[in-house]
Amino acid sequence: MANTNKKIYFASDFHLGVPDHDSSLDREKKLVRWLDIIKHDAAEIFLMGDIFDFWFEYSTVIPKGYVRLLGKIAEIADSGIPVHLFRGNHDVWAFDYLHKELGVQLHRDPVIRDFSGKRFYLAHGDGLGPGDTGYKFLKKIFEMKFNQFMFKWLHPDIGKRLGLYFSHRSRIANIAREHKNDFKFIVEEEMLYAYCKQILQKQQEIYYFIFGHRHVPLVYPLSDKTNMVILGDWVTNFTYAVFDGEKLELQFFEKE
Repeated sequence: MANTNKKIYFASDFHLGVPDHDSSLDREKKLVRWLDIIKHDAAEIFLMGDIFDFWFEYSTVIPKGYVRLLGKIAEIADSGIPVHLFRGNHDVWAFDYLHKELGVQLHRDPVIRDFSGKRFYLAHGDGLGPGDTGYKFLKKIFEMKFNQFMFKWLHPDIGKRLGLYFSHRSRIANIAREHKNDFKFIVEEEMLYAYCKQILQKQQEIYYFIFGHRHVPLVYPLSDKTNMVILGDWVTNFTYAVFDGEKLELQFFEKE
């Protein structure tokens, strides 16, 4: 990070599209306000996955909506600020449109980066760690080129309606609809906790593990110098992390 006055920002799990158009649009506008603020001192911005609750790119068609957020991301990227977008389990079918049109850098696999002499391990978080074999099996199915090719032959109206039908019945949609967060868990029983411990056995110099996916805002010490950070979400928490070159903090945006 060349300019020490600049900061690194991380946010995850916007799930735009649920539980309905109006509330999703309110969250989208809130995200745009946040981006308008942080663009003035951001060195890089990492959007860590599940930006959309459902997203599929056909060869010549993209999902309708989200123009405010997409336009703001393009504006920031065009200004020279690198914007990274991790494909989560809900937007795994984002291909090259966001890179070509918005200028974002797309990631699906974990990324390791150094900022101000501190090493960061970055990932959305789905499918990492031991267990959850059912989801890992489905993940492989969704990521198979043949299955993506077959889904592409559905008319876009049918494909998106199918995706949103299941999204609107999901636990995340119900939580957003009820304006409450019940993503509670015991940290040391989490797969991500076990995953971090496995990685640290090989790479002890990591200072921060940054994940989305689990929706709970959390900074949890793994050792005297290493922390696991779960970014929360923009469904009920409206949280993000910021690294100023010395320390990382989890913050709330427009907390009521």
